[in-house]
Amino acid sequence: MSKRAVLLVNLGSPESTSVPDVRRYLREFLGDERVLDVPAPLRWLLLEGIILRTRPKKSAHAYEEIWTPEGSPLILTSRKVQEKLKGELGADTPVYLAMRYGRPAIGDVIAQMAADGVTEVLLFPQYPHYAMSSWETVVVKVYAEAARRAPGMRVACVQPFYQDADYIEALHTVSAPYLAQPHDFVLFSYHGIPVRHLRKGDSSKAHCTKVPDCCATCSPLHATCYKAQCLATTRALVARAKIAPERHSVSFQSRLAGEPWLSPFTDHELERLPKEGRKRLLILCPAFVADCLETIEEISGEGKETFLEAGGESFTQIPCLNDHPAYIGFLAGRVRRWLADGTV
Repeated sequence: MSKRAVLLVNLGSPESTSVPDVRRYLREFLGDERVLDVPAPLRWLLLEGIILRTRPKKSAHAYEEIWTPEGSPLILTSRKVQEKLKGELGADTPVYLAMRYGRPAIGDVIAQMAADGVTEVLLFPQYPHYAMSSWETVVVKVYAEAARRAPGMRVACVQPFYQDADYIEALHTVSAPYLAQPHDFVLFSYHGIPVRHLRKGDSSKAHCTKVPDCCATCSPLHATCYKAQCLATTRALVARAKIAPERHSVSFQSRLAGEPWLSPFTDHELERLPKEGRKRLLILCPAFVADCLETIEEISGEGKETFLEAGGESFTQIPCLNDHPAYIGFLAGRVRRWLADGTV
């Protein structure tokens, strides 16, 4: 008789805020060919010769700003989600947790699942949107480790859920109390990616950035278009929350220098909006299901400071879904569907 289980996977975090631990984490993260997608010799040269000489110290300081006595906020929240989902599903459906980088490592968790007798797995990447540097790298890694460590294990995978009605409803449930407060504007800030990654996801090589307003032009290529999916999430939540068109916009954060990234840039928007009279801002980050370095330090820390210094009067980051009951309910609903009829 088969034994079924759920595997949640998120990005990961350093073991601590020490520079050596952060360097080790960044080496694994940026060494991923789907994150820093250049030829291996150049990737090694960039990492060892440039990035890992300076960035670990700066990143360690940023992690210190958000670290809790119990450790990384992302890891802690992910464990809470795991435990609450376990409680929702019951003992017959175990829930495991792994991180793409750092610990608990995907390979180790799959080995433990195999030792526990698990034969069928529902992989649930904790990314609503497709990107080669997030959703895809998790899926590829899980399938590779399963083939290596548990060849008989069957793995089904939840596809990007960026416009799933229950996911949008969960976003609305978390956002509604904040949207009811006085505000002038709502900014949807998504994690940025290089424009080149969008083009890589276009198998036709004739649509992405080639067709005018390509993200708004219906195409099967949107299945692998991060930007189109981000815009779809925004449209769905805006419609559900009845946010007026002139009272919201989309931006992209966390870019690196050296090549074109998705724009407009969040930090630029935070400087611009107060000058246009948008002085009471709500900002949310739907690309992240759990608050982490990019939302706590980059948005609620640096972003807030930028906005207020530019003339803003109030700045509120709407929390991510985290372990809110609405998100646990969404996860449980998708798992139950798989348990019932194999639908993912």
